[in-house]
Amino acid sequence: MEKPWNRDAERKFFLKSMEFATPEQLFYLTDSQEYLAYWPKGYKGKKSTLQSRNSLIGKFTEKWVTDLIQKTVKGNKLFAVQGAICNELGLTSRAPADVVISRSNEITQRAEDVLIIIEVKMSVVWNWRLIKHKVSCSLKCIGDYKSHQGTPGLLRSDSMLKAIGKGANIRATWKASTIPFIIIGNTPITSYYYDKVDHLKKIGFIQGFWSINPDPISTPENIKSTAGKGFYRFDKFKELKTQVNNLLSEKRNFFSGMISKEELGKIIEIAGKKTAYKDKAEEFLKLIGGR
Repeated sequence: MEKPWNRDAERKFFLKSMEFATPEQLFYLTDSQEYLAYWPKGYKGKKSTLQSRNSLIGKFTEKWVTDLIQKTVKGNKLFAVQGAICNELGLTSRAPADVVISRSNEITQRAEDVLIIIEVKMSVVWNWRLIKHKVSCSLKCIGDYKSHQGTPGLLRSDSMLKAIGKGANIRATWKASTIPFIIIGNTPITSYYYDKVDHLKKIGFIQGFWSINPDPISTPENIKSTAGKGFYRFDKFKELKTQVNNLLSEKRNFFSGMISKEELGKIIEIAGKKTAYKDKAEEFLKLIGGR
């Protein structure tokens, strides 16, 4: 069975990164000469700013998610592609998709081949101490995110807002109206965003903020889902695979607008003249999109 994000995945990130990065690029150095992933709660010594780790964990988690998603569509003749570009969908070389599920395995995609767009918002969750030995080193997990001063993953407002902004860029393109957009993280979200993510899911703007870390912390704030499932935590690979394939099997359309009630009424009346429900929907979407 495939494993969701856990301590072993973070340990692998650090050990793999230390093959080419220095400890100073991955850890904070305390006054007592300890290398730590985050400043512990209550630490009052001299602090420095660590930016170099962000790009490293970003690339690692995007690849990790790509590999995981590829396994969810195994046997479907589909591909999980990291860093996909599709100008028709607003995914440029400067702002590519973190991951897409597509009929094509090429970096440069056609809009009609892209089936799901995924934004990855993951980071180091637990605190770690690097222990140096004579000819090697090891890592010790010294606490969850409540034990350190960092704010990881989807608990950060800037991560949430950037993900929503990416969704706005995608939803601004009509060709993306049938493509689900999801955000994958490895933490819960703050209660401030519960209603917001449920509303975004309800209106079809996003299809979910998903966490693939079952046990980042053992407190009530490690919620399984919000009331409207705008946020949802996946505890098992099978659960994730089922939901991904449900999205692939459903045919939905995103539509939005701010028009007068009179104009909206005209659109409804015209669409209502069609006989079949599907024809009514297609006419409505055509009129909304082409007004």
